[in-house]
Amino acid sequence: MAEVIRMPLLSDTMKEGIISTWNKRVGDFVKSDESIADVETDKATMEVIPYVEGTLLHIGVEQGKAAKVNEIIAIIGKQGEDISALLQSNTTSNIVNDSPTSNETKEVEIKPVVSISIPKELTVIRMPLLSDTMKEGKIVTWNKQVGDVVKADDSLADVETDKATMEVVGYAEGTLLYQGVKAGEAAKINEVIAVVGKAGTDITPYLDAFKTSDSTSPSAITLSKEHISTSNIPTNLTNNTTQNDGRVKASPLAKQIAKEKGISLLEVVGTGDGGRIVKRDIDNHQPLTKVATPQVATTNSTINSFSESYTDTPLTQMRRVIAQRLSESKFNAPHFYLKTSIQMDNLLTARKKINESSQVKISVNDMIIKAVASSLALHPEVNSSWMGDFIRQNNHIHIGSAIALPEGLIVPVIKFANQKTLSQIATDANQLYDKARSKKIQPEEFTGNTFTISNLGMMDIDEFTAIVNPPDACILAVGKSTPTVMVENNTMVIRNIMKLTLSCDHRIVDGAVGARFLQTLKSFLENPISMLI
Repeated sequence: MAEVIRMPLLSDTMKEGIISTWNKRVGDFVKSDESIADVETDKATMEVIPYVEGTLLHIGVEQGKAAKVNEIIAIIGKQGEDISALLQSNTTSNIVNDSPTSNETKEVEIKPVVSISIPKELTVIRMPLLSDTMKEGKIVTWNKQVGDVVKADDSLADVETDKATMEVVGYAEGTLLYQGVKAGEAAKINEVIAVVGKAGTDITPYLDAFKTSDSTSPSAITLSKEHISTSNIPTNLTNNTTQNDGRVKASPLAKQIAKEKGISLLEVVGTGDGGRIVKRDIDNHQPLTKVATPQVATTNSTINSFSESYTDTPLTQMRRVIAQRLSESKFNAPHFYLKTSIQMDNLLTARKKINESSQVKISVNDMIIKAVASSLALHPEVNSSWMGDFIRQNNHIHIGSAIALPEGLIVPVIKFANQKTLSQIATDANQLYDKARSKKIQPEEFTGNTFTISNLGMMDIDEFTAIVNPPDACILAVGKSTPTVMVENNTMVIRNIMKLTLSCDHRIVDGAVGARFLQTLKSFLENPISMLI
């Protein structure tokens, strides 16, 4: 039987939603946990998931256009099924029909964010999702104390995540009535960390409601229409990424089984489309074991100095996500590799002259970023992303430049690199690297890359291969520049040679396309003035 999918109510102030992207086309098969469209509301861009399986038979709203809440946006059913009767019933009434109609159809209600029974004068502030890999946040400092007057734009607390230390702004006015987490302690995403309301309000009757509400469910977020803010709507619903956006995505059945078994979805690796957690993931989940107690060396002279010992180091959230995402990339994306050698003498000479007059020190890596950006502008097919059912060619060029931190790898992104001068690139890169090292980098500064560079030349590495960094099509591995003896015109000369390896996702980039891109990049690097014209 056909299933009617209507425009869901995705926020309490929403009147209509714009279909920013259709992720499925008419005739495509839709799984129960797949996103069929991205919808832009007055507050965020979110996914529409029908939670039914079948063939997409009808799209009711064109991409880029709006539909009112509860208006039919799609119909899913069996291939070839007659849906003419449903197309005549495109009303905006809130219909929920659990039993088949005369033509054996039913309508699916995608439930909106709902409120819990808490006075409208109170606004609950929950731990927001501040990075794509964040599972919890540590309250470093409370900037407001219980009893303090709070303005809408005041920072309530500084929160340390796996990548940065950021401010939490409540977007509510009143008095801070409650702190749910002490300074120095951590709270999971969406856990209540504060309550703001009218001075003197007794919140004791509502504390149990705060604590027992499902912290991973959007239904426990919005407290009243009068106090809607980005702090009240789960932050993991306000960022529509990257496909690999760090959100906990799970089918309703998986959520139900996980709740019954007492399994945290944050600990489960999803194997469904786009990393969504499905029933089999819950069934196959093995609880995390406690870390073994490290074997500590002893100074007791009676102990054999050659005795075996080991130290177990718990995984950081950053390392855990690196392992998951790069494993998915390596095994899901068919990699191939292209290598070339660059004569660096002209670039090193040009860099020296540029730095004699530049107020900002230009590094070799800055010039590589500029050359890559210029090359991508001439080979836009390399500046693309695999989207599952289609390939997205990005018109903007955002270069990710990977750096190593003690906790793992992070990729700050130089936005619109092809439109920037070398000085601007150097300034942006230095600021981003400093923020990353001090954990002050913001989510928008390490996401959105369309191409990535990994440079280990400064660590005395001759050459290496890198794993493609999703959603990019390619990643460039850069080795060190080494004086090398070469023969030119029957004469031995010494040239500085740098080796590059381009890792490509063969689903997007073919060998000839990657080779042409490398040829252009080689030309820019060996004749650097050409990329400055």
